[in-house]
Amino acid sequence: MTGLATTFHYDLRGQVISISASRAELWPGFDLMLGTLRVDEPAEPGFRIAVVETTALQESPAGKLAFDGEVPEDGHCRLIDGGGIVHLIFPGLQSVSINADGGWAEIRVHPDAKVKWTLLMMVLDAALDAGDQHMLHTAGLTLPGSDALVLIHAPSGTGKSTTSLALASQGFGLCSDDVMILKVAADSGTTAWGLPRKAKIHRNTAAMLPFVAPCLGDKWDVNGEQGVSLERLAEIIRIEETADRPVAGLLHLARSADAQTRLVPMARTDAMVALAADNVRTGMTGLLPSQKRRMAAIATLVKTVPTFTLEVGARPAEAAPLIRSALEQN
Repeated sequence: MTGLATTFHYDLRGQVISISASRAELWPGFDLMLGTLRVDEPAEPGFRIAVVETTALQESPAGKLAFDGEVPEDGHCRLIDGGGIVHLIFPGLQSVSINADGGWAEIRVHPDAKVKWTLLMMVLDAALDAGDQHMLHTAGLTLPGSDALVLIHAPSGTGKSTTSLALASQGFGLCSDDVMILKVAADSGTTAWGLPRKAKIHRNTAAMLPFVAPCLGDKWDVNGEQGVSLERLAEIIRIEETADRPVAGLLHLARSADAQTRLVPMARTDAMVALAADNVRTGMTGLLPSQKRRMAAIATLVKTVPTFTLEVGARPAEAAPLIRSALEQN
């Protein structure tokens, strides 16, 4: 940590992390996601992240090659399983070394370069895992009149954000439209909280749900999306505060073949396979320890809550009474 001038702390629901660098501009992606969780007088960090500007990258660390290929939008990278330390390398650009047991990560980035999103998410994932929490690619919404929540999962592009906003228009509370943090504890059961990051709203969502129009500008990115802050969305729907909440149900989202919306029970085995397929990564060396722990957490989740397939048709808001009725019976 020698020579690192700036340090910020974030409280991830009990897991405090520190991020240190010569200048705060090196980690804007972290603050975009975690800014509302920043704390001024933290407890001792459970995970430390150092960001170092340098032209000397660790591109050939000892270990087994676990992945070598392209990742969406960020380009070519290699993942090296070094046993106690895992390395993610974007050749010639940046790298990160993560020691989960030691509770630290070091990001090495070329001067004037931006830390890539894939690398940021891998470090955040490791920090959460070190605190026995697991990042899941799911939406999360509280039930009307309840603190309990439902998790909605599906591959990107299936309609999680559209469905989430439609449910929020019917009295559900939005925790996150894309990323939830799962916690499995013997004393408190299975709970989850939403990562307080911007929601991504697609052109098609805006067309299907006109009530979101006041939150949108006139510029769309190359994917036809706009990032909308939770503060802006709070003007039209209920946004839940970041807090651990009990999970009441797990819904696998699918598109309806006949434009009708329906909710049908899903076998727990099928639910686990579907959730794991989108959240557990297998490399050339098999499952990394963190992925094994995430798989175990998913297994516990599926065992303890009712599981359904939510087939969404032309009017996603019609799912609201179906979900409420189904969960009241469980």
